[in-house]
Amino acid sequence: MRKLALAAAVAAVLASPVAVQAQTAPAAAPPSDHTFTGNMTIASDYRFRGISQTFKGPTIQGGIDYSHSSGIYLGNWNSNVSGLQYTNGNNIEMDFYGGWKKSFGDFGLDLGALYYFYDSARVNGNTQGAATANTTSKYNNGELYVGGSWKWLSAKYSYAVTDYFGMNANTARGTLSRDCFVGSCTGTRAGLLSGINENRGNSKGSSYFQVDASYEVAPKWTLSGHVGHTSVKNYSELSYTDYKVGIAYDLSGWTLGGAIVGTNANKQWYYAGRTLGGSTASTRNLGDTTLVVSVAKSF
Repeated sequence: MRKLALAAAVAAVLASPVAVQAQTAPAAAPPSDHTFTGNMTIASDYRFRGISQTFKGPTIQGGIDYSHSSGIYLGNWNSNVSGLQYTNGNNIEMDFYGGWKKSFGDFGLDLGALYYFYDSARVNGNTQGAATANTTSKYNNGELYVGGSWKWLSAKYSYAVTDYFGMNANTARGTLSRDCFVGSCTGTRAGLLSGINENRGNSKGSSYFQVDASYEVAPKWTLSGHVGHTSVKNYSELSYTDYKVGIAYDLSGWTLGGAIVGTNANKQWYYAGRTLGGSTASTRNLGDTTLVVSVAKSF
């Protein structure tokens, strides 16, 4: 029976040119282990951990990501930032990150490192009763992180291995309160971070813990929520909690979003100011509650 079946199969192949072509056609290429994606966003404000980075103005952002089937990934993301907040630089933030991410059924694990780079930006060394001078301190910040997820819920812990965005004993001595920036505290130290006469040291070891939820409440509609806490080591005045509640709609591959974002950050320290007419100053509270609208596209 086996010999007869084989003979019949050979005869059928020889009798049909189409069959011969089907047998000799090359096999389909297997899926690639490498994936490249890009993203672009336009938003009414760039809020990082609840704090505006663009003096409460609009932002254009974009990045590119590489991932491997093993779970390894690398990426770069960029955004404009305010020159009033990141002084003496090129008004751009560039983030570089990499790590390993893997799913185990409904659970996920993410381990990685992230570096925030602000090119030539330097922290101003404001001194009461004296002219402003640049310091050698940079805003650049490096973090390690670990994250976990379950279905629509995730949590992440980030740990700073550098000074937290340039905060150290040197730059703290030049940190004025909002009231002193607008008014006058010349000859006193009331407008400075308390206790800066003591050497508080650096802010390495600062951390950020966040919990996020994202759930599709209807076809193409996704509701999201977020709460996070920033803890700045040795500078507790700068620690705060932020929150966000948002909704997003998938419009043929474009994501339209709106979110209420806010914090309980101390407005005396989380503000940006500018001089008007060479004498008076105005400020904006960078951590107050606001609506952020956005349009995003992945490709």
